[in-house]
Amino acid sequence: MINSETKTCKKCKQEFIIEPDDFSFYEKMKVPVPEICPDCRFKMRAVFRNERTLYKRTCGLCNRSIITMYSPNSPYIVYCNDCFISDKWDPYSYAMDYEPSKSFFEQLKELTIKVPKSATYSSTSTGVNINSEYSNFAGGNKDGYLIFNSGPGNENCAYSRGIIGARDVFDVYYGDEIENTYECVNVHKNNGVIYGQNISDSIDSRFVSNCFGCTNCFGCVNLRHKSYYFFNEPMKRDEWLERVKEFSGSYAKTEEMKRKFSEFSLKFPRRENNNLKTTNCFGDYIFESKNCHQCFEVSFCEDMRYSFSVKRGKDCADMIGHCRSSELLYNGVGVGAGARNVICSWWVESSQDVLYSFVTRQSSNCIGCDGVKGGSFVILNKRYNEDEYIKIRSQITEELKAEGVYGDFFPAELSFFAYNETIGQDNRPLTREEALSEGFRWEDEIQKTEGKGTLKTEDIPDKIKDVEDSILEEVLTCTKCSRNYRLIRRELEFYRKMLIPIPRECWNCRFTDRILRRGPYKFWDRTCAKCNKEIITNYAPDRPEIVYCEKCYQQEVY
Repeated sequence: MINSETKTCKKCKQEFIIEPDDFSFYEKMKVPVPEICPDCRFKMRAVFRNERTLYKRTCGLCNRSIITMYSPNSPYIVYCNDCFISDKWDPYSYAMDYEPSKSFFEQLKELTIKVPKSATYSSTSTGVNINSEYSNFAGGNKDGYLIFNSGPGNENCAYSRGIIGARDVFDVYYGDEIENTYECVNVHKNNGVIYGQNISDSIDSRFVSNCFGCTNCFGCVNLRHKSYYFFNEPMKRDEWLERVKEFSGSYAKTEEMKRKFSEFSLKFPRRENNNLKTTNCFGDYIFESKNCHQCFEVSFCEDMRYSFSVKRGKDCADMIGHCRSSELLYNGVGVGAGARNVICSWWVESSQDVLYSFVTRQSSNCIGCDGVKGGSFVILNKRYNEDEYIKIRSQITEELKAEGVYGDFFPAELSFFAYNETIGQDNRPLTREEALSEGFRWEDEIQKTEGKGTLKTEDIPDKIKDVEDSILEEVLTCTKCSRNYRLIRRELEFYRKMLIPIPRECWNCRFTDRILRRGPYKFWDRTCAKCNKEIITNYAPDRPEIVYCEKCYQQEVY
C-alpha cells in the first residue's frame, strides 16, 4: 500500500501532503505527482477565471456594443457570443505548425492572441441565456443581470453567484430552488427568505441563520421546524406580525437589526462545516456527494479532490467550475458537459483526450488548441492524421516533462486576466505587490464610474414605500467604496414587493460582503468547543464563533 508523502511546494516553499488516493489518481491520468501545493495550484487556475469584472467593448466581427470579461487593455480580439458560435469565422484558419525549437507555451500564447475570444463564458450545454447579457460563466438563464456561475433554470435574478432553479432572487451566494430571496448565503428550497445564511426548506423568514423547515421566523438561529419565533422566542401570530412590521422596509431599522442579529448569533454554536448528505467528505458546502477531499461548493460529486464550485463530476482533481456529467478531469477551469480525460485545459465541453487547450468543444485528441469545435487530432489548431498527431504530441509532452511542468496548469503569462479581475482575488486575496511577485498581472484600470453621483445617500428615503420611480434616473454612490451605481426597474419592483430598503452599497461591495459571510476557502484544525474533539473547519482558531463537531451540534439543535 502506498503511504502518504510530504513534499515542499516549489512555489511557496510550504510543506504539503500527497495522500495515497492522490497517487493512484495521478497514475491513472498519466501525470507526474505535483510539486506545487494545493493553494498555489488553486491560484494558478483561479487567475484564468474572471467571473464578474466586466467591460464594455465592441464585437470584432459585427461591431455591436458588448459586455465582456476581457479588458480593453488586453491584446485579444473579442466577438459577441452570437458571432463566436457562428460559422462566420474558422478557428482552423489560425493553424500554426509546431516548432520543436521554440517553447510550446510560447507558441500557444501566440495562437491565443490571434484567435478571437467569446465575450463571456456562455455554456449552451446548460441552456441558452435569454436577455441576460450581463452574465458570465452561466447558462440557461432568463432575464438575468450580473449573475455568475449560475444556471440553469433561473429567471429574474440579479447580483448573484452559484444559483440554480431560482426565480425573483437578488443578492444571493450559492442557492437552489429558491424564490423571492434576498441577501442570503447557502440557501436551498426556500421562499421569502431575507438576510439568511445556511437555510433550507423555509418560508417568509428574515435575519435567520442555520435554520431548517421554519416559517415566519425573525432573528433566529439553529431552529428546526418552528413558526412565529422572534429571536428564538415563540410568539402569537398577531404579536409577531406587529414586531416584525417595525423593521420592514426601513433602511435605518434594517441596519440596526443587522448589528443586533450579528451579536445575537454569536451566542449559538456553529457546525464544523455546512456539508449535507455526504459520505467520507472533507471540505465545506459539499452536498449529496461521496469521497470528496478538500473540496468547496461541490454538489452531486464522487471521488473529487481539491476542487471548487463543481457539480455532478466523478473522479476528478484540481477543478474550478462545471464538471457536469464528466470524469477523469485534472487541473482545469470550466471543463464539463460530458468531457473525459481532459488535462490542464480551459472551457472544454463534450470532448475527450484533450491537453493544454482553450475553448475546445465536441472534439477529441487535441493539444494546444484554441476555439476548436468538432476537431480530431489537432495541434495548435492544425489538423493531422493520427500517426502525425501521436508523434508531435509525444514531442510536446516530453518537452514539458523535461522542463518539470507537465501536469502543471498554464503558466501565468498565458492568462487572459489580471489577478485582481478573477476569483483568485475573492478566495486568495493578494496585494498588488504580492500578485506581481508571484508572476501574475495586475489591472490598474478596471472600468468603474466614480464622482458622477446625482443623488446623495442621505437624500435616499429611509423607507421603501417613500421611494419614487424617479430614483431609476439617479446615479447613486456607494458608501463603502465611492463607486457609482444605478438601480434597474426589476430591482426596484422587487424591493417594493418584499419591503426591502434601497441598498446604500454598490452591488460589488455587497457581493464581497457575502463572500466574507460564506467564510474562506481554507481549513484549520480546531477542537470542538463542547467535547474537545479535533475537527477541521473553515472557522479560523482566532474567530469568535462557537464551533461544535457534528455530533455535538446535532445534540444541541434537535
